[in-house]
Amino acid sequence: MNAESPESVRDAAAGGFQVETVSREVVVINAAGLHARPADLLAREARKWQSRIELVNDAQRVDGKSILDVLTLAAEAGTRLLVEATGPDAREALDAIGSLFERRFNEHENDQES
Repeated sequence: MNAESPESVRDAAAGGFQVETVSREVVVINAAGLHARPADLLAREARKWQSRIELVNDAQRVDGKSILDVLTLAAEAGTRLLVEATGPDAREALDAIGSLFERRFNEHENDQES
């Protein structure tokens, strides 16, 4: 379901140090889609990392550290997104964010709301 693409390493414009960019396709598998609670979890996780985190769909690219940006994706169940991480901890960030999608943002389809 989640496949890591070949990563690219490129020189940063200032200073010539190496900056790693990695990406992974994820699928929104929780039934309610990427609504407010999972968008908040995603943005909170993204903010833990130094790397820039972006989510991309067919129409737009958004900042993964912004809950409002994430919500603008209006990603329903079944939506495929590309998650890109660029920075010194890009791989770790991508793994953590990918895990959120795999775990359905800790939402269980059998949970009943009171």
